[in-house]
Amino acid sequence: MNILDRFLKYVTFDTQSDELTNMTPSTPGQMIFAQYLKDELEGMHLQDITLDDNGYLMATLPANTTGVPTVGFIAHLDTSPDMSGRHVNPRIVKNYDGGDIVLNQENGIVLSPNEFPELRHYEGQDLIVTDGNTLLGADDKAGIAEIVSAIDHLQRHPEIKHGKIRIAFNPDEEIGQGAHKFDVNLFGADWGYTMDGGEIGELEYENFNAASAKVTFKGRNVHPGSAKHKMINSMRIANQFVIMLPRWETPEHTEGYEGFYHLVGMEGTVEETTLHYIIRDHDRDRFERRKKELEHLARKINHEYPDCCSIEIRDQYYNMREKIEPVMHIVEVAEQAMRNLGIVPKVQPIRGGTDGAQLSFKGLPCPNIFAGGLNFHGRYEFLPIPSMEKARDVIVEIARLVANK
Repeated sequence: MNILDRFLKYVTFDTQSDELTNMTPSTPGQMIFAQYLKDELEGMHLQDITLDDNGYLMATLPANTTGVPTVGFIAHLDTSPDMSGRHVNPRIVKNYDGGDIVLNQENGIVLSPNEFPELRHYEGQDLIVTDGNTLLGADDKAGIAEIVSAIDHLQRHPEIKHGKIRIAFNPDEEIGQGAHKFDVNLFGADWGYTMDGGEIGELEYENFNAASAKVTFKGRNVHPGSAKHKMINSMRIANQFVIMLPRWETPEHTEGYEGFYHLVGMEGTVEETTLHYIIRDHDRDRFERRKKELEHLARKINHEYPDCCSIEIRDQYYNMREKIEPVMHIVEVAEQAMRNLGIVPKVQPIRGGTDGAQLSFKGLPCPNIFAGGLNFHGRYEFLPIPSMEKARDVIVEIARLVANK
């Protein structure tokens, strides 16, 4: 099976994750997909194949030379809960002409370079697009297809010398839990790469430090006709809290290394209102100051409205840069692999997080490499087929370079 056929098969599995189930994997479709992949890897006669009850699938391609470090390649089984991944109906646009792509005529859904100018970079290439009703699932089924196809290529070409290669496919990356039950010791690699980046050339070893915050405001409800000096409207106080934060330090006003506070949810009544934030910054000191600022604002609210406001802050993950910098050769190998294939490396910070960040702090240094897709998590997602093929080739070239070095 070639890489395109693999990808088109993989997207037929509905693997949306769900943070509300409190299970691992969070949805049964992920385990169904993992079992399918396990059968495929067994058919390829890989070794040390394990699939645990939490949906973590691992396997080994044995070395065909000696004295070489063990390298791992990792991708995630789940797709984003932001949009349906059920009944994905992909279509291939041959030799893209640079114009609008009608995804769904009936509903007027169009993938246009006027709104997504990055499309123009792929003129003349074959693209995989959605039918406008679901996401595509290139995040991260393209990564899985690339890893499996790279292993298949190495098996078919024994003249390419490589060390022991470990591969892993894990659940629930999209809800921030992909590495929580990942057994780094069982995996047994010296370092790894997540195949979970975007467009061709992306190579990332920096990501946000991340935390979530839940801010709760208690009010007092009184009939509005006799509420003067008695009512405490928790929704109004919550709004006061929101506008106390810096207006320009939000996702819609930041880029690059700039951090932010992001209000992701609110619900409330006069009696009680809750705000949900995520806090992001690449710099650890600024990250800590952002958390302290939220706590400071909560104290200010309580000074005006005693015992009204409570706040819970929970760290989610940290910038993997501090774990990668001592072993920068693993980034340099990936850069060299891309250059050898005529790909210009785009080394940039991730304005988000990957499983690799958490894995790096668990003892498995793990930069992130492009999987090739764009516009993840929505109906406008698309995947240039040559980018997927190049990602497969990068895996093969990394294996070759590590053995030669």
